[in-house]
Amino acid sequence: MEEYQRSVCPQCGTRYDDWDHGGDDEEDRYTAVLQKCVGCEVIADKQQELADSGAPMHGMKVALVPAAAHAALEMLRGMQHQNSTD
Repeated sequence: MEEYQRSVCPQCGTRYDDWDHGGDDEEDRYTAVLQKCVGCEVIADKQQELADSGAPMHGMKVALVPAAAHAALEMLRGMQHQNSTD
């Protein structure tokens, strides 16, 4: 099983043996299709925005966080900041 897992491409999930390597006797098991992921689009847009701003990008990672969780965290940070200035 470990040998099989090592043979799987971490990016596309296929193995070399999954593909017909030029023979006429088999069809490929996979077909490349286009699929739009809105989450990936939003991440790419934010990365481009960060790059265009000139802000240091070293070590920066864009992550998707549920809006409700983000709002709750922002409210908590605001309350903590308010308490520290009182």
